[in-house]
Amino acid sequence: QVQLAESGGGLVQPGGSLRLSCAVSGFTLDYYAYGWFRQAPGMEREGVASISSSDGSTVYADSVKGRFTISRDNAKNTVYLQMNSLKPEDTAVYYCATSVGLSLLSWEYDFWGQGTQVTVSS
Repeated sequence: QVQLAESGGGLVQPGGSLRLSCAVSGFTLDYYAYGWFRQAPGMEREGVASISSSDGSTVYADSVKGRFTISRDNAKNTVYLQMNSLKPEDTAVYYCATSVGLSLLSWEYDFWGQGTQVTVSS
């Protein structure tokens, strides 16, 4: 059974950093692309970052470019999202998900985790 479990969320001050982790079980990490999404209250789910299965190519939403970094450790079956210079508008529930290819479109993703809350506030 495919399972994704996010962790690492929490409360952080503006300008701070957090690293989210997504532990994957039920299949081998190598063959799939992964994405991080976020959803704030009353807003649609937004693609934040994606990393390919083949060559580690990445794509980011303009709103996080230069501040967030997605990475993967196939040996640990874990995908990460390093978030720096956090802003209040980054506050949301963050989800990881799997796809067959690099994408920021939520409908191209098949399996999702339960999400982890990130709150950026002073």
